[in-house]
Amino acid sequence: MSTTTAPRICPLCEATCGLTLTISGTRVTGVRGDRDDIFSRGFICPKGASFGELDADPDRLRTPLVRENGTLREAGWDEAFDVVARRLPPLLAAHGPNAVGVVLGNPNVHTMAGALYPPLLLGALRTRNVFSASTVDQMPKHVSSGLLFGDPHAIPVPDLDRTAHLLMLGANPLESNGSLCTAPDFPGRLKALRKRGGTLTVVDPRRTRTARLADRHVAIRPGTDALLLAALAQVLFAEDLTDLGDLGPHVEGVEDVAAAVRDFTPEAVAEACDLEPDLIRVMARELAAAPSAAVYARVGGSTVAYGTLTNWLVDVLNVLTGNLDRPGGALFPLSATAPALRPAGPGRGFDLGRWASRVSGHPEAKGELPISVIAEEIDTPGEGRMRALISIAANPVLSAPDGDRLDRALADGLEFMVAIDPYLNETTRHADVVLPPPPPAQSAHFDFAFNNFAIRNQVRFSPAAVPLEEGLMSECEIHARLILAVTDQGLLRSGEAESPESPESPGRHASAVDAVDAVDAVDAADAVDALAIDRTLARAVTEPHSPAHGQDPAEFAARLTGGTSAERRLDLMLRLGPYELTLDQLLANPHGIDLGPLQPRLPRGLKTRSGRVELLPAPIAADLPRLRKALDGTPARLVLVGRRHLRSNNSWLHNIPALNRGTNTCTLQVHPDDAARLGLADGAPARIKGEGGELEAPVEVTDAIRRGVVSLPHGWGHDRPGTRMAVAAARPGVNVNQLLDGTRLDPLSGNAVLNGFPVEVSPVG
Repeated sequence: MSTTTAPRICPLCEATCGLTLTISGTRVTGVRGDRDDIFSRGFICPKGASFGELDADPDRLRTPLVRENGTLREAGWDEAFDVVARRLPPLLAAHGPNAVGVVLGNPNVHTMAGALYPPLLLGALRTRNVFSASTVDQMPKHVSSGLLFGDPHAIPVPDLDRTAHLLMLGANPLESNGSLCTAPDFPGRLKALRKRGGTLTVVDPRRTRTARLADRHVAIRPGTDALLLAALAQVLFAEDLTDLGDLGPHVEGVEDVAAAVRDFTPEAVAEACDLEPDLIRVMARELAAAPSAAVYARVGGSTVAYGTLTNWLVDVLNVLTGNLDRPGGALFPLSATAPALRPAGPGRGFDLGRWASRVSGHPEAKGELPISVIAEEIDTPGEGRMRALISIAANPVLSAPDGDRLDRALADGLEFMVAIDPYLNETTRHADVVLPPPPPAQSAHFDFAFNNFAIRNQVRFSPAAVPLEEGLMSECEIHARLILAVTDQGLLRSGEAESPESPESPGRHASAVDAVDAVDAVDAADAVDALAIDRTLARAVTEPHSPAHGQDPAEFAARLTGGTSAERRLDLMLRLGPYELTLDQLLANPHGIDLGPLQPRLPRGLKTRSGRVELLPAPIAADLPRLRKALDGTPARLVLVGRRHLRSNNSWLHNIPALNRGTNTCTLQVHPDDAARLGLADGAPARIKGEGGELEAPVEVTDAIRRGVVSLPHGWGHDRPGTRMAVAAARPGVNVNQLLDGTRLDPLSGNAVLNGFPVEVSPVG
């Protein structure tokens, strides 16, 4: 049996490290870091090292499943898609497009197919019931960026390799490898920051591995980050420490912000945050005095009651200290597949609440509704009830609040459900049709999403490392055939369907309907991608700032290369991007192409209606009184926060033996003083009670967590019947989100409040 090696970008977290796979025949038998990778330089973590186990997991589905007489059985691909085509379009025709919901899970952004095809599906369906993992993770950052910069995808990232001062809140990149900040070897970069004389301050109620590395650990009371940041801004204004630098002419609303934060003095927030006022002043002065600095907040700053305000204040501080859009500060990456930058000037802006959820009236954000409302949209009777669900790489029964209610809704309230997923998990076990994608080594890979958050501009592409196994279907083909199966001629003609966040959605021209309907199943991806390419080029040739401006669309399309139609779409996006690259160039450089450090680019790229950074948008101003009320509130006696583990990524890596061994990671961490007060013993079970339910978990007594706080990791709870994940089921843990009833949401973003919520804890028995 021949043995070869192949470079591959790791798809298991946001760091996107380069791997070198050892392949024996068609099996991945070894994995190491790719020392020649232009971005990661050989760095690898335990998740990347487990790539081969994930690829060969015997519990991965290898054939579609179809429900018959209440039981899922194996079926052929044609039969599976025929079931979808037979059942879903009539349901939509009878009840309208909002009768179907689409839920997109975190793994979507880790595959080419997950990036390319869901926007086309949403554009064809025209449903407003769209949900994703963003509303249990990062939606507050998208909303604050949309309001500040006019673009919810314009997210500045800390310039880790050049900054002199990093203030980090609610983030633990030594465990998570970073989030909305794509940076291979995050630990090494933080150590390099300190080695060159820089300063690292970590704000976190837990003394995490990242906090232990820092110059200063600020053990704040959970959920009060926005108060701390507002106080830092107040000190900057009060002590005349603001200096916008070159960005000054492109910012409006500075004086409005000064007035808005005037009441948030260090003394005013000290009790709520449980921090000394003098420490807050020192932090503000250090931030202003640093030769370069960046403020960075992640999951802990988003999954709280003031998530959008927290993320807004992060960038307010970066602006006030002159560190936004400058080297060493917080800069906007420029991905190779991003649209060419528009000229400076007024844009369309960003709007919230264009529609609302049917039952609770939660406003949409970035075209999505809160994932917390899926259950009530299914199980609440009335006009417009959601009757069908398309789940793509999602497991909301574990990732969303009150999974028990959603579990019941999926079992009893849906008329039809289809899932694209490699596993029969806690959510997909309810599907009528399950369509399994192939193992990752059999798919090409490109990071459309994470290159938009990379700390250095670069581009890499991984062809499939091994051929597609006989009997499997490529992930792109699965998505394309699903699009064709769920859209009948009426939907395709329903008016240039295009979702708000999908600039590449193909036009639904009546002239193309017959061609799509008549296409052979084997050519589904070719047909769908051809429509996407045609629509994209039709627009690009009319845009003055596009590299295709004024060219003939057919001639431009004829130059595209790639072994598949999806790769031709990638080639198109590269050619239309800011560097005007081609897929052939990427193939000639298997370890990537370095495009250089991040560069200042404002005001180009701003899409606000004023064409400037709008520092105090109206929705933010309207939400600030809610934050002021927190100054006078009484803190809960005991609150819960989540935590990350290096060997885990949400709920979808718990079936890999190498990542699910050793000591129990699903423990309730408790401070020794709280353990003594509550009568808890290390290793003994404790009962945790919240608004949505109660759980039992073993206690881990540790002084690494502050008093008044307990911590339980998320993503666990693999104990429901009907799944096929043997390793995960053997060590199921408990689902922390079951402690919530789904009513605690950040009002601007709809993000679930998963951190800093009150609980009661007692010993079992």
